[in-house]
Amino acid sequence: MARVVVVGSINVDVSVRSATLPRPGETLLGSDLRIGLGGKGANQAVAARYAGAEVQLIGAVGDDEFGRFALAELTRRGVDVGRVRTTSEPTGVAQITVSDDGENTIVVAPGANSALTELTDAERGAIGDAQVLLLQLEIPLATTTASARLADANGTAVVLNPSPLQPLPDDLAASTTVLVVNESEAAALPGFSTAAASDHPLPRFVIVTRGGHGASVHEVGHGALRVRTSAVNPVDTTGAGDVFAGTLAAHWGSVDEIDDLRTPTQSAVDAATRSVTMRGTGFWNES
Repeated sequence: MARVVVVGSINVDVSVRSATLPRPGETLLGSDLRIGLGGKGANQAVAARYAGAEVQLIGAVGDDEFGRFALAELTRRGVDVGRVRTTSEPTGVAQITVSDDGENTIVVAPGANSALTELTDAERGAIGDAQVLLLQLEIPLATTTASARLADANGTAVVLNPSPLQPLPDDLAASTTVLVVNESEAAALPGFSTAAASDHPLPRFVIVTRGGHGASVHEVGHGALRVRTSAVNPVDTTGAGDVFAGTLAAHWGSVDEIDDLRTPTQSAVDAATRSVTMRGTGFWNES
């Protein structure tokens, strides 16, 4: 398994279940209130650890009960939190509503995640020593970009899940080994769906997660391969993309051509498929 460093967000999820998702201005009665570990960085770190990787997380929490809860949960699940900062900002919180058909809406208050700026020497050293750097876009974009550039300069593979989607700086795209996006995010990538020329080039590889249809792996401008999944009845899709990204990073190996991504992508599809059959963010919340 790969040695993975994650630079990303740490939240506490506050979730509730309702028959349907609320429309604007609508109040619904909910049930099954849950408080758990969240944030794309933390979720992906735990997923990579459950897949067998050695995982260190670089992030930030507040000096509050939610922060202490998040650190305890990460430690309990085997993630190295020695590089997680404690700040004066409150710990990030995600408010999640899950409908009976397994769909969800999420609103995030970033809190301490916004304070993750200016990498320290120790953090830079951890990134340089990693085999895989796993990134998302829930922390300041400048920090994500600096982390990717440092990793690329040290020969570390960079897996970027650009969510929530926003325009990618050219140097971030150039430093990324593979993008992991869902279908709506893929449609918004400049030039990806049409194969048209773009002023903002993409990384060589893009993996598109396709829900119940598995995933497709693309070598931009050259070809694609499909990775299938088995049919399941989803209970909760929250965090499935994070399970995919973390598992992919954990199973990362030498990637010289597109077919080298088949096996790690299949492992990621299988883990994400399992996760949607269980309540909560990732299958680990059932353990």
